[in-house]
Amino acid sequence: MGKLRAAVIGVGYLGRFHAQKFAALDDVELVGVVDTFADRAAEVAAEVGTQPYADYRELLGRVDLVSIVVPTQYHFQVARDCFEAGCHVLLEKPVTRTVEEADRLIELARQKKCVFQVGHLERFNPAILALQGVIKNPQFIESHRLAPFKPRGTDVNVVLDLMIHDIDIILSIVGHPIKMVNSVGVPVLSGEVDIANARLQFENGCVANVTASRVSREAMRKVRIFQPDAYISIDYQERKISMYRKCEGEAMIPGLPNIVMEEKSFTQSDALMAEIRSFVDVIRNGTQPVVSGEDGRRALEVALQINTRL
Repeated sequence: MGKLRAAVIGVGYLGRFHAQKFAALDDVELVGVVDTFADRAAEVAAEVGTQPYADYRELLGRVDLVSIVVPTQYHFQVARDCFEAGCHVLLEKPVTRTVEEADRLIELARQKKCVFQVGHLERFNPAILALQGVIKNPQFIESHRLAPFKPRGTDVNVVLDLMIHDIDIILSIVGHPIKMVNSVGVPVLSGEVDIANARLQFENGCVANVTASRVSREAMRKVRIFQPDAYISIDYQERKISMYRKCEGEAMIPGLPNIVMEEKSFTQSDALMAEIRSFVDVIRNGTQPVVSGEDGRRALEVALQINTRL
């Protein structure tokens, strides 16, 4: 297999980064970038050494794979057209507006034998990767994702904008169906809910308390995980993992359990490049994507359940 031909559809803030990553890959040819704003498409195309397009349909049949980084309301239409043309698709989160749209895309990708990957970037975060094999049977999870307000992304509420990242991570960690959802949220600076809290109760008894805000003064990204043998704390901002484990014997103070603390630091890495590299490798090797269309559907379904209870 020679170079794969790629295009990025939508080169706003995030799509521009997608274009840069594809352009940097030796085994991929970035055939074009697409944006309805001609000036933006031209600027990004010049930056990465490719051709600008105003209509993604001009590239169908000429590319093997696409990144779709358009507003959520257009996800279904654009991804559907790409699948029908036989393109492998990396679709930004949230996967679609509705579960029904996600189901249709999943089925279409299956029929066309196309890779369908969803852009839940946190799966490629070095902190999450470092905990593979460490997290076992969590019983309580607490997550905080707080950020200052930015007009970008307000076409959806904070649940679909920010919280869905943590929903996807929590679903992948727990691995059991959700039994009950309770949530509360309020709009503050936009017409949509800007701060929300959700309590997710799983069928195995695990409970996750998830908070997301895009109107906070300071950024915070922390996850705390409690399981029978350990307490694990992840601080994305400080790039630090702290693990407390109960070991054999007593502590220095009689009657108290022996707790061993281990702290790990992780360096800043290029999660987006890791995500795109993984997408290309899946296409080449015929393996399953780290975040499949089904994973994106599950995260969306839970996010929409949270929204109905706000």
